Amino acid sequence: MFVSYKWLQEYVDLSGITAEELAEKITKSGIEVEGVETLNEGIKGVVVGHVLEREQHPNADKLSKCLVDIGEGDPVQIICGAPNVEKGQKVAVAKVGAVLPGNFKIKRAKLRGEESHGMICSLQELGIESKLIAKEYAEGIFVFPNDAQVGEDAIALLNRDDQVLELGLTPNRSDCLSMIGVAYEVAAILGREVKLPSIEKHPASEKASNYIKVRVEAVDDNPLYVAKVIKNVKIAPSPLWMQGRLMAAGIRPHNNVVDITNYVLLEYGQPLHAFDYDRFGSKEIVVRRAKDGEVIETLDDVKRELTSDHLVITNGTVPVALAGVMGGANSEVQADTTTVLLESAYFKGATVRKASKDHGLRSEASARFEKGVDPNRVRAAAERAADLMAKYAGGEVLEGTVEADHLQIEPAVISVTLEKIKRVLGTDLTIKQVEDIFARLQFETTTDNEQITVTVPTRRGDITIEEDLIEEVARLYGYDNLPKTLPISSSTPGKLTDYQKKRRIVRRFLEGAGLYQAVTYSLTSEEKAGQYALEKREPIKLSMPMSEDRSRLRLSIVPQLLEVLKYNLARQMDSVAVYEIGSVFLANGSDELPEEREHVAAAVTGLWHVHSWQGEKKPVDFFVLKGILEGLFARLGLENDIEFRKAIVDGMHPGRTAEVYLKGKRAGFIGQIHPNIQKEMDLKDTYVFELSLKMILEAETAPLHYEPIPRFPSITRDIALVVEKEKTAGELEKIIKEAGGNLLKEVQVFDLYEGEHMEPGKKSIAFSLKYYDPERTLTDEDVSKAHENVLQAVKEKAGAILRG
Repeated sequence: MFVSYKWLQEYVDLSGITAEELAEKITKSGIEVEGVETLNEGIKGVVVGHVLEREQHPNADKLSKCLVDIGEGDPVQIICGAPNVEKGQKVAVAKVGAVLPGNFKIKRAKLRGEESHGMICSLQELGIESKLIAKEYAEGIFVFPNDAQVGEDAIALLNRDDQVLELGLTPNRSDCLSMIGVAYEVAAILGREVKLPSIEKHPASEKASNYIKVRVEAVDDNPLYVAKVIKNVKIAPSPLWMQGRLMAAGIRPHNNVVDITNYVLLEYGQPLHAFDYDRFGSKEIVVRRAKDGEVIETLDDVKRELTSDHLVITNGTVPVALAGVMGGANSEVQADTTTVLLESAYFKGATVRKASKDHGLRSEASARFEKGVDPNRVRAAAERAADLMAKYAGGEVLEGTVEADHLQIEPAVISVTLEKIKRVLGTDLTIKQVEDIFARLQFETTTDNEQITVTVPTRRGDITIEEDLIEEVARLYGYDNLPKTLPISSSTPGKLTDYQKKRRIVRRFLEGAGLYQAVTYSLTSEEKAGQYALEKREPIKLSMPMSEDRSRLRLSIVPQLLEVLKYNLARQMDSVAVYEIGSVFLANGSDELPEEREHVAAAVTGLWHVHSWQGEKKPVDFFVLKGILEGLFARLGLENDIEFRKAIVDGMHPGRTAEVYLKGKRAGFIGQIHPNIQKEMDLKDTYVFELSLKMILEAETAPLHYEPIPRFPSITRDIALVVEKEKTAGELEKIIKEAGGNLLKEVQVFDLYEGEHMEPGKKSIAFSLKYYDPERTLTDEDVSKAHENVLQAVKEKAGAILRG
């Protein structure tokens, strides 16, 4: 709902409060004001000009040379391109130095050799949307009435020196779909009076009942129908102030009669319709349900087929309007109309909604009927429109109205106790304060002890129960005035658990390492359900599987990731690295729900690093994936608790697979897929890992401990150990670290030799050992002692000897 600030002042005294302040107060009372638009923002220097002369531009077919009086001494010459500019017109002129919307500044100019001192403006150039401009001015300049004063502010004359509040109404507040409804709301907020429009009665020589009769057959759909007749009207443009208010509310002006019906719709919230009496076709209005297959041509020149669900206004024979939605073309008010048949009715909202939805016709009228209009304004709106037609269309209002009245709607009477209001709102309001609030709303009240009985006006159809009354008290008392209390018990702010934080660390690390996250099915086939499972159990079968390929719950994520790799490789994605964090499902017997455990798995194939310019290519291997895991464990603070042990795992390469142990317990595996499986799936060398994420993230870690950077030099010793081929570097590294004591800080493998100069069954593994003490400089004697312990330990525990 668009509300003109200037128009609103006719009903409520707004002195001392700006449009922005009013918007804030309305919002705080429970109706959101979505914005306040200043219609003349950025516009200045536009006045009414009088075209004294108009002639063809000597050098341009589509330009006119005009001599215009702008009320500042001598007339000025203005070049105009509008096709409808003529001598004698009163027009909007942007003077030299004027500013138009978009910060467009008017300067002296020369157009095709002729001087132009200003600009004759169209309404679009003054910031009015094209859809809101009357059709006769849609393609050219706007022409003011002859009584407009030269030099007068054209923007004020167009009623654009105004601000418009856009109300975001909820469906229950249909009472504010009218200026008077908004006035009641604003008056209650400000504690001021509402001034209703005065309606003048006009003497008439004839009665409306001599011209028309009304019969309603569909009483449930139309309990009240009011008709008035206005003779001798003269169709012309409506007054400028009315056109301006309609455009500010988003309605296009047409002519004085149609504009008056739209104006009263905005003012009272009561939709009206004006028929051309002479085109109506009879002296009787019959309101009934349409017949199936019946056709009406509406005002938009579209023929519409009706059904018995639709309510129509007829002349006793054919439909002349789709009730509450749109009138018919056969009875439209036109330029030669002299007698107007005015309709004001109360239609059932559901019936109007059905017709509006079926025919895709959403109008200002249908929106109001759907949400509910005030039945007590039906007659008043008709009288107001008739009065305006007498004043601005020269009409003669015939005496009386013709009605079909079956309406039985009474004001709601609701009681509520002061104790309940105070208990619900948590306030200490007095009975006087509550009575004052209802008085500001203009609700009639009676009080018995501390029980308040309220008679709710029919304009507030949204108030039906005592909770509605409490809401009215709360919003007008002020939501920001309601007392605030903290919970009695201590509250816990929302946060991530440690497990959730660590899971995010895992995701970020793996993605930072270059892996893409995959999300695969938890359902798989019987054949794949048990493959690569960290814990062997009977796969869980679905009772009603969608297919055999999705008939079991998975025990491992790796088979699904291999399918992802296969899919991408088949589409020429040669290098793929994916990971997934998801659940596997372990059976607990036939009568128990399965245990759901979270795992993390990854699958990588192709090139890990490519630098074409430098000719570098690094294919994925076991140590690339192992390095990613080692980095992840270091990020989680588990690097000292992890051990990789050579292992044989079904479906994995027998020489390139290891099991991962966390504090001595098996947590997963890492390695290359068995060559036979790679061949079956058309995969290149593929490396995978799968870990129990639950075990890893729930593992206790030592508190973070910082060590200062060593200030004293370190000493490095390299050793090459000859051992049996079955011995692993990991076993030797563990022995070396245990024997090295506190001085040994780092142990790294840097060489492996199994060549022809090595005796059969043996290999040489070279380690680099770094010794230092953070408190002092080591001597050769200190290092030699620790180093001798290392050599003795590897000889005794691993049978290793120094390579000569």
